[in-house]
Amino acid sequence: MAAGSGGSGGSGVGPGPGPGGGGGPAGSGPGPGSGGGLGSGGELHPRTGRLVSLSACGRTARRQQPGQEFNHGLVLSREPLRDGRVFTVRIDRKVNSWSGSIEIGVTALDPSVLDFPSSATGLKGGSWVVSGCSVLRDGRSVLEEYGQDLDQLGEGDRVGVERTVAGELRLWVNGRDCGVAATGLPARVWAVVDLYGKCTQITVLPPEPGFSSPTPIPTPPLEPSAPYEDSALAEQGTSGDEDFGSTELSEVVSNAVLSAYNGGLLNVNLSSPPAGEGLGSSCAATSPILTSNDALLFHEKCGTLIKLSNNNKTAERRRPLDEFNNGVVMTNRPLRDNEMFEIRIDKLVDKWSGSIEIGVTTHNPNNLEYPATMTNLQSGTIMMSGCGILTNGKGTRREYCEFSLDELQEGDHIGLTRKSNSALHFFINGIDQGVATPLTPPVVYGVVDLYGMAVKVTIVHNNNHSDRLRRNNAILRALSPEGALRRAVPAAQAEPERLLFHPNCGQKAAITHEGRTALRPHATDDFNHGVVLSSRALRDGEVFQVRIDKMVDKWAGSIEIGVTTHNPAYLQLPSTMTNLRSGTWMMTGNGVMHNGTTILDEYGHNLDRLKAGDTVGVVRREDGTLHFFVNGMTQGPAAWNVPPGVYAVVDLYGQAAQATIVDDVEVPPIPEPLPEGNNQVSPSSPSSGAGGSDLRFHQLHGSNAVITNGGRTALRHNCRSEFNDAIVISNRALRDGELFEIVIQKMVDRWSGSIEAGVTAIRPEDLEFPNTMTDIDYDTWMLSGTAIMQDGNTMRNNYGCDLDALGTGARIGMMRTAKGDLHYFINGQDQGAACSGLPPGKEVYAVVDLYGQCVQVSITNATGPMDNSLATSNTATEKSFPLHSPVAGVAHRFHSTCGKNITLEEDGARAVRAAGYAHGLVFSTKELRTEEVFEVKVEELDEKWAGSLRLGLTTLAPGEMGPGAVSGPGLPPSLPELRTKTTWMVSSCEVRRDGQLQRMNYGRNLERLGVGSRVGIRRGADDTMHILVDGEDMGPAATGIAKNVWAVLDLYGPVRSVCIVSSTRLEEPEGTQPPSPSSDTGSEGEEDEEGEEHGLGGQDQVAIMPTALEFLENHGKNILLSNGNRTATRVASYNQGIVVVSQPLVPQLLVQVRIDFLNRQWTSSLVLGVITCPPERLNFPASACALKRAAWLLRGHGVFHNGLKICEKFGPNLDTCPEGTILGLRLDSSGGLHLLVNGMDQGVAVPDVPQPCHALVDLYGQCEQVTIVNPEPGPASGKSVGTQGDMEKADMVDGIKESVCWGPPPAASALKSCEYHALCSRFQELLLLPEDYFMPPPKRSLCYCESCQKLRGDEAHRRRGEPPREYALPFGWCRFNLRVNPRLEAGTLTKKWHMAYHGSNVAAVRRVLDRGELGAGRASILSCRPLKGDPGGGFEEPGENCAPSREEQPPPVLLSPSLQYAGAETLASKVQFRDPKSQRTHQAQVAFQVCVRPGSYTPGPPSTALREPPDPHFSLAELEWVTKEKGATLLYALLVRVE
Repeated sequence: MAAGSGGSGGSGVGPGPGPGGGGGPAGSGPGPGSGGGLGSGGELHPRTGRLVSLSACGRTARRQQPGQEFNHGLVLSREPLRDGRVFTVRIDRKVNSWSGSIEIGVTALDPSVLDFPSSATGLKGGSWVVSGCSVLRDGRSVLEEYGQDLDQLGEGDRVGVERTVAGELRLWVNGRDCGVAATGLPARVWAVVDLYGKCTQITVLPPEPGFSSPTPIPTPPLEPSAPYEDSALAEQGTSGDEDFGSTELSEVVSNAVLSAYNGGLLNVNLSSPPAGEGLGSSCAATSPILTSNDALLFHEKCGTLIKLSNNNKTAERRRPLDEFNNGVVMTNRPLRDNEMFEIRIDKLVDKWSGSIEIGVTTHNPNNLEYPATMTNLQSGTIMMSGCGILTNGKGTRREYCEFSLDELQEGDHIGLTRKSNSALHFFINGIDQGVATPLTPPVVYGVVDLYGMAVKVTIVHNNNHSDRLRRNNAILRALSPEGALRRAVPAAQAEPERLLFHPNCGQKAAITHEGRTALRPHATDDFNHGVVLSSRALRDGEVFQVRIDKMVDKWAGSIEIGVTTHNPAYLQLPSTMTNLRSGTWMMTGNGVMHNGTTILDEYGHNLDRLKAGDTVGVVRREDGTLHFFVNGMTQGPAAWNVPPGVYAVVDLYGQAAQATIVDDVEVPPIPEPLPEGNNQVSPSSPSSGAGGSDLRFHQLHGSNAVITNGGRTALRHNCRSEFNDAIVISNRALRDGELFEIVIQKMVDRWSGSIEAGVTAIRPEDLEFPNTMTDIDYDTWMLSGTAIMQDGNTMRNNYGCDLDALGTGARIGMMRTAKGDLHYFINGQDQGAACSGLPPGKEVYAVVDLYGQCVQVSITNATGPMDNSLATSNTATEKSFPLHSPVAGVAHRFHSTCGKNITLEEDGARAVRAAGYAHGLVFSTKELRTEEVFEVKVEELDEKWAGSLRLGLTTLAPGEMGPGAVSGPGLPPSLPELRTKTTWMVSSCEVRRDGQLQRMNYGRNLERLGVGSRVGIRRGADDTMHILVDGEDMGPAATGIAKNVWAVLDLYGPVRSVCIVSSTRLEEPEGTQPPSPSSDTGSEGEEDEEGEEHGLGGQDQVAIMPTALEFLENHGKNILLSNGNRTATRVASYNQGIVVVSQPLVPQLLVQVRIDFLNRQWTSSLVLGVITCPPERLNFPASACALKRAAWLLRGHGVFHNGLKICEKFGPNLDTCPEGTILGLRLDSSGGLHLLVNGMDQGVAVPDVPQPCHALVDLYGQCEQVTIVNPEPGPASGKSVGTQGDMEKADMVDGIKESVCWGPPPAASALKSCEYHALCSRFQELLLLPEDYFMPPPKRSLCYCESCQKLRGDEAHRRRGEPPREYALPFGWCRFNLRVNPRLEAGTLTKKWHMAYHGSNVAAVRRVLDRGELGAGRASILSCRPLKGDPGGGFEEPGENCAPSREEQPPPVLLSPSLQYAGAETLASKVQFRDPKSQRTHQAQVAFQVCVRPGSYTPGPPSTALREPPDPHFSLAELEWVTKEKGATLLYALLVRVE
């Protein structure tokens, strides 16, 4: 949960709800108790926000219900503030439930008449509030980045406000003045404090003297709303000059170092901007604070979506998730020569492509009509966009620098300057990118375009001390390697032979053992700041190798190793080396990063899996290639063109705590790249032993392509700034019948279009690689999307597969047959001949174009000669479901009633439109059952017509059309006109109901269907309509679908014929159906024994129990496996916890996991499900909900497919499962996925799951550890049914089976962590009842709260007795089972008695238990009294016609089969009690559950008036049972309910 500090213009501090609006009156005059503004302000006003309670004489304020509410916590001072006195409060208590915290300020509104808003940001009419590090006036931000962030204050911290005699507002934090927050305050203001979000209690402290004295004194002039960074000197008083002097000295030192490396760099102006004409430098030195006319700010006139703040230093684009342009801002004046215009990126969004653009323009902002984007301006404008330069909207330099603006992150700096020689330079994080253009007009304004991802920027004035040092250090880092290379090393100062660690290391690192060992001394406290570098540069071919000495298991991630051009003597070490954006190559995990950007995925052995004693190394070869080693084994080339003179770098990150340099490294020789036609398989290839094929990618390729992994992997670098020039080709020609198959390993969502694949007869040596392969105009055949292209021309559209629709993990294969046909294979499925006539005498090479979204592919082990098993492979992914439904049954058929142009063939399995473009309606023969899929395949298209296939569901029974309907006259010409009964349909991408448009842009456009495309329709269990295209569910198209519906299709426009490919589910014989959960799976279990035995006898579905299930080594980065990979623990954060069972989930295999540990700090909990894509090389997202392909998940109450909810309210809520719960997944014989909770089957969650699939568990939120458990042996494992039946009979108490009443075993009891059960138990203990009255554990108690009863799958009502009679389970109560006298059990309590409830009160509980029954009997339930007929018995049963004497007549006892009635307040009085644990006050009720002898009571209507309607399940005429007979009732349980 999170609370956001909303309000108009406020800065939200969390994703939670923001405060409401409202506010006080526009102005308020003096009110009662104002005191004329002379009060001390030491106490709080008695009028407060509605959730505030005051104590300690009005000095302490507390927000009530802090766990449920985050606002309505306003308090104000009792009196107006006195000038120069600080109103100070201490934070007494904070909670972690929310984000945001205390807010403080002043208001001119009188609290005596104020209408309190929900939060301080809602105060209007003259209110100034500090929220976080922002200052708000009347709810709108006027100053950002002010003072100290109030959200970071803790318990015990002090914060105060002061109004000075000059009318200024100052904030004080722990006695430190944070400077002027606002000016122009009215004479009379009240202090205001908002106990918001995390802050729940404060106390007012005695007033303190503030900044001002009673007599005004002259103060330096200050801008009214200047930011804190610009007013820092004025706040320091007389120390400002000294601070400024030290600043200038640091600048001189920095410039001196710079000039020692490169005097030319001093052309970059690192000091304050020139003050203007006629203003000397001495003036600038004595006046460090610029006036508003001097300072570079944003111009007031800006793009239509721009909002300026922070004294026009900050610009932000409104509605960033809805709009991506109209965000142009310009400087308020022209730039001076050599003046730096620099901005900081404050906020990005991840929705759009493209990002910030910056440059200069000659246009005056006062006269400019602002364009939507600055690149639209076609005069006087020079802009940097991406990594190129655009002049007047046209590209003049495609690759200006190695940085791309689109790749920058929040916090990065971008600057520009126009030199005195008219050259324009751009700077990124202080590093000069060189001359962008040599001729820049003399008068230019700075311009920034907040485009696409860029949302917010702030001007960084370079008179800021920290920014200047940051920029200087960045320039030093950029210069030091080259400077070191330019300086010749004297012969007398030879480099030391031995490699050591440099003493300059990360903040949390230390160097020991004479420079041989690096460690993080406090590795369990911090996970980063552990960067160490070699003491000298590496020689070519020199291996730098370290051994991991020590690991900790607290963090995720581990050691990272690489090289950098930065000299360690001058490098300002980052927290982690992958943050460095220049001159750095690092291996991290199993990938490689260059300057903070991933260039290789799936490169080699995962460094995060290394253990203590393992070694890692790096070497730069003479040819400029970079290789990494793991335990002495080369991982292949990782980077190319690495400059010489690089330093080795090790990042002791996460788990890695200590490493030592290893000398005398013996590394096997690095294999040379494979020559063309080489038949030897590289020993370093990770799949060399499995594949057996010598096919690789050729060393010649497109300019943006990179070949790695021994020629088996190809990728496109700079994938977010380049989309083409990445063609790769096989290293030799394909043989006839030889398959060349690749798998897509990485994609980006930035571009349109994707991978293109085919063959070419052009030899790699003769190929001049074009931008894209479809540009070749000879001897080339390519598949692009669904189009087959020859020599750049489209030969055929709508081929059987769409490459643009494939995702990560999909496999694409190409094969030329001996006949000269080209076949494509998708995930092993032959898509048919794409084209024929490939020249048989010519060699053809496989060619792949890594275009658009496709970034990385690898050759699979399936590459090689085809065989029958591969040709008929049935491997299924999200794009390759089997053509026929896996449901066993008979094929669907079309109904004989159809449109007049329709001809039915193949016994109703095929429909053809014989003429025209309309009158093509066809129906299913039967109603669709719930979750049944009706699917057809498009067989023939007629391209002369437009439109699309239409399909949907209708309540119109095809047989109702009447006479003549068979031939069609009774049907309309098209589906939108079918309105006689309710009809839902999808046409193109529109959803309609009875012809009326309901929704647009749904799913895939049906106009794009091609021959071979499959389209299906399904009615969900939640009354939704789903459309499936090629097996992929498009999600719910419509809701509220009727129960009895038929599938209907309209063969309209281009779709001329379709055939059915789905089947209807066969009804299974009763004896073969798997047993469903019986009514005794809950707490009562009243079903008769014969029925139970019959159920056991009929069970023939035997679960497969494997010997050793375990989790796969590939898992989320926060997962730690143990216990032989059977236990998974999430060791950090709340996500990144996905694990997959290594064995496939085959039918009847039961996979079960036990929840071992829950962390109540988080919300939500584990997610279960299956994935059908191969998990071995899957890059898992942060949570399972982000799996968008081939995933079916059970989360909370819902079922999700590829991130979309397809079913609600399935089974128990997984978020409420306590520790010890055992959850299982099982596939039935028809592919239905079942969920089991503590062994109880919850039914089919997902039908027709493709196979093979793997069980998946996401340790999310509260769930931190699970363990795989084997099913308990039962009848399926050899135990006889008779033994099971005997056991259940032996466990019967008073005729009620207990063997299934308690769910998991005692160690895994669901009650272990139920808070409601614990609360009820504490109340029951307060009653001080003898323990001997109650059953011993584990059958002592059972909770019927919502979570527990849903977890067990309890039904609301049961039947019991002879004759059977219904009663309700005690939902909402907790049951404490009473002991039963064994002698009474045989004679009275049998399963033939009925069950009922009796409302009672706390005072009567002990008396009733002592008596042993609700009547006036004397037999205790503990005593072994004689039964009837014994002398001195508790009662004698009267004769058949004898009535008891009048003096012995007991009072009537009121009972009810419904606890809603028996537990009403009029029958079960409430009592208040204080919980000894939480000290909170609750209300409690008690009642008894009793067994009643049939015939001893009289049913009747309620005799007591009820406030709420009684249980509607029972007739009012039989809701109340009355008995006066002794011995007619026997106590079964005590029931407790707590509110």
